[in-house]
Amino acid sequence: MMQVAYCLFETALGPCGIAWSEGEDSQTPSVVLLKLPDATAKLTEARIARNSGARKSTTPPQKIAELIQRIGKHLEGDAQDFQDVVLDLNGAGPFARLVYEEARKIPTGQTRTYGDLARALNKPLAARAVGQALGKNPIALIIPCHRILAAGGKIGGFSTYGGLDTKTRMLAIEGATYGPPPTIKSTKDLQRLAARLGAQAPQLARCLAQPLTMKLKLKQSPYASLFEAIVHQQLSPKAASTILARVKSVYPGATIPEPLELLETPDQVLRDAGLSRAKTTSLKDLAAKTLDGTVPSSKEIVSLSDEEITQRLISIYGVGRWTVEMLLIFNLGRMDVFPVDDYALRKIIAEVYGMDEVPSPKEVDALGESWRPHRTVATLYLWNFIKFQGAGDN
Repeated sequence: MMQVAYCLFETALGPCGIAWSEGEDSQTPSVVLLKLPDATAKLTEARIARNSGARKSTTPPQKIAELIQRIGKHLEGDAQDFQDVVLDLNGAGPFARLVYEEARKIPTGQTRTYGDLARALNKPLAARAVGQALGKNPIALIIPCHRILAAGGKIGGFSTYGGLDTKTRMLAIEGATYGPPPTIKSTKDLQRLAARLGAQAPQLARCLAQPLTMKLKLKQSPYASLFEAIVHQQLSPKAASTILARVKSVYPGATIPEPLELLETPDQVLRDAGLSRAKTTSLKDLAAKTLDGTVPSSKEIVSLSDEEITQRLISIYGVGRWTVEMLLIFNLGRMDVFPVDDYALRKIIAEVYGMDEVPSPKEVDALGESWRPHRTVATLYLWNFIKFQGAGDN
């Protein structure tokens, strides 16, 4: 018969409570509950005793005693990984278990949004349901619901004593950031981040030593950026510039047409300017999705996560993840974008790292983990290195 027990223990946050089920094998207990401090130790104990229906123990089994020590270290700033901890989630429903499993994958020091988790579960409209499941999380910290933020990186709520203050404190202990995603704002920013990346990845030293010639276009609106990107798809820069100029000439006095104006333009007029049927359809869909709010405004987009932006923009006909990644890098200056599907990028990585073959996107993605949170910087300098090599070959 399953035996459930609990005990209290002191941490840097205050007295916490943990309950575990022993089952037939007391050597491998499963955690049933983990409660963060309440207003007093007495209230913490009352809550965990009531919620677990457990008996109090003064001598937790070795595995639980070791876990208690790890939790204490973590809350003192010595980050621990709790993915190995065995949990007893018999009281949770199937959807909640999926949410908890996905939440446990979030590394210490990083955050995700409710929308991010919903999309990871292939349920992009279930952000509210994800939030409700996390609000009932029985095992705080080990199921790290404190790392889940609201849309736009806002800190959101936290259903434990202390609320947002406790959540903020836990994120600070882990060195996590929240709010609008950090961005690269200037050439000086790039140089500073390149120096930091060089310490993380000495193999990139040759690339990082070359003067960066690429320019960011940080003030262009999402609509304008995607308009130009769609025109440029699968064309040489010269050919794309010629067609773009012809399209612009259809709208005298405008840099690019307003979305409604574009929608009202007959398709044949755009085709006569040099656009293919597919690109005409793509531009019209871009205009429609700008008007209905799918494409965020310049003001809104700065507070959205990279994944939120990606999921909204790839819904546009003809716009794929690579196109969005270019917008994230060159127009938003996002710091940690890594376009692993870019063949030229993978090819130069193979050369820099002395690989016999061009690595797959999956292999490159794994390699880039060590560059976080500066993968945009690595990408820009690697692309720049291709140009530098080409200039040296002439």
